[in-house]
Amino acid sequence: MNATRINEQTHEAEIEAIRQVVATIEHSQNNELPEEFLGLFRPDAIWTTSGGRRLIGRDEISVFTHQVLPGGMKDSTVTFEVVHVLFIRPDVAAVKVRQLYQTPDGPSEGSPLFVMSKEDGRWRLTACQNTGVVDS
Repeated sequence: MNATRINEQTHEAEIEAIRQVVATIEHSQNNELPEEFLGLFRPDAIWTTSGGRRLIGRDEISVFTHQVLPGGMKDSTVTFEVVHVLFIRPDVAAVKVRQLYQTPDGPSEGSPLFVMSKEDGRWRLTACQNTGVVDS
């Protein structure tokens, strides 16, 4: 097996691991599991909500998540699709996601950007911006 083949396999394995983090975000939101969601973040992570609220550190993210997630998905679902992964370094990736909400008021879309870092063999959310898509 040549080095190129090994690198391709490693690359695909890393993308799959990143997809699993995004799938866990989807699962935790649909099932209103704040602790599962919070477990994906570095302690010093940054999160900017779709409304522009800046949260610095897992503690602030936790307070916000515990306020909005329980009951926040009542009669709603969300799906997340990884649409692009840019490896900035082998252990840092910018992940573009398509987010689709189905709510009683109708569908809506988000376009989050998750910067992830790989630490102790695990991809973690590091700096995230959750942006809503406004119809043109």
